[in-house]
Amino acid sequence: MTQHLSPPATGCRSTPILKERGQREVFCGLTGIIWLHRKMQDAFFLVVGSRTCAHLLQSAAGVMIFAEPRFATAILEESDLAGLNDAHAELDRTVTELLARRPDIRQLFLVGSCPSEVIKLDLGRAAERLTMQHAPKVRVLNYSGSGIETTFTEGEDACLASMVPVLPKTDARELLVVGALPDVVEDQMLALLDGLGIGPVRLLPARHIDTETAVGPNTVFALVQPFLGETHAALVRRGATHLAAPFPFGDEGTTAWLAAIAREFGVSDETFRAVTEAPRRRARQAIAQASETLNGKSVFFFPDSQLEIPLARFLARECGMTPIEVGSPYIHDALHGPDLDLLPSGPTISEGQDVDKQLDRCRAARPDLTICGLGLANPLEAEGLSTKWAIELVFTPVHFYEQAGDLAGLFARPLKRRAVLEAAV
Repeated sequence: MTQHLSPPATGCRSTPILKERGQREVFCGLTGIIWLHRKMQDAFFLVVGSRTCAHLLQSAAGVMIFAEPRFATAILEESDLAGLNDAHAELDRTVTELLARRPDIRQLFLVGSCPSEVIKLDLGRAAERLTMQHAPKVRVLNYSGSGIETTFTEGEDACLASMVPVLPKTDARELLVVGALPDVVEDQMLALLDGLGIGPVRLLPARHIDTETAVGPNTVFALVQPFLGETHAALVRRGATHLAAPFPFGDEGTTAWLAAIAREFGVSDETFRAVTEAPRRRARQAIAQASETLNGKSVFFFPDSQLEIPLARFLARECGMTPIEVGSPYIHDALHGPDLDLLPSGPTISEGQDVDKQLDRCRAARPDLTICGLGLANPLEAEGLSTKWAIELVFTPVHFYEQAGDLAGLFARPLKRRAVLEAAV
């Protein structure tokens, strides 16, 4: 398969990483439930935690008030935390009532909102016990969404990693695509892979538990989200092989991601060009139009979602922006290395966060656009800096060719808004 990328003379893969371990400004991993409960249509997420966690989910998921949710909170009272109640018996009763009321549930995730030593409850043991009680109709798994142990997107990683050990074994040579995508984007991806003659394609997470997703020594997997380090490790332990590639953001990233799969499965150059030529052309045209506002501007990434490195590559190479600093909660070479190879040298690459120090660097640099969390956006806007909420880049369809123009438009919008406001003064 022909290489479709022209790497920069010097990329960032060997750039020394500024490692920071201080105060962080990030959401906790419970927020992943907000998109996962829509993706897995026969799953339910039962958060075992405090009223604070219940209020977080209620507030964060308020936009879905008109749809029946597939998540809830089992609230721990003071007597539970004090050990005065049998928390396991209480949890068993809650689960039994839930499954009786919602017979459509096939997968039940027990999600810890705090470490087990805080909530005084071993959810791993509880999941095993409840699986024995309710199998084969319901599979019960557990993972931690604790803000102490996980950052924003790590909730999805922990959830998918909990599923890998119970996937059936297969010896078939199959492609497994890993990471939750909106259904419309997933359908576009599957159509491209089908056009290349690659199939069957398995998905993790699948929309239904009965979907034939399995893993084994002949499984080849490709990630569509750059925050799945634990899931990557769990699949490798099951014998699967990772296809390292840039992530499918923009024309270049999508083409490189598809090309890595095409090479692995022996797709000819002619077939690859025939399938990708038209959507690539549409993507380039959409990016060019949306990025007129971005060309020549500088951008600064605070660590939030682990999407920062592939997005910086997209903005630098396809939108003409200059990254000043690219911060990410974690940097995993097996996942982020291909995008770092393509990111032109120059920006500071930072891992972790010491928020006060990073704010000082951002203020000194005065970037044209700052990508950050909700808690930092308003203060920086008040100081005259244009910002984009990092969380929007997770909730908005941004992968693959047909969303490439929308992705560029998300970054252009704050700059256009500031230009309009300044012109009105």
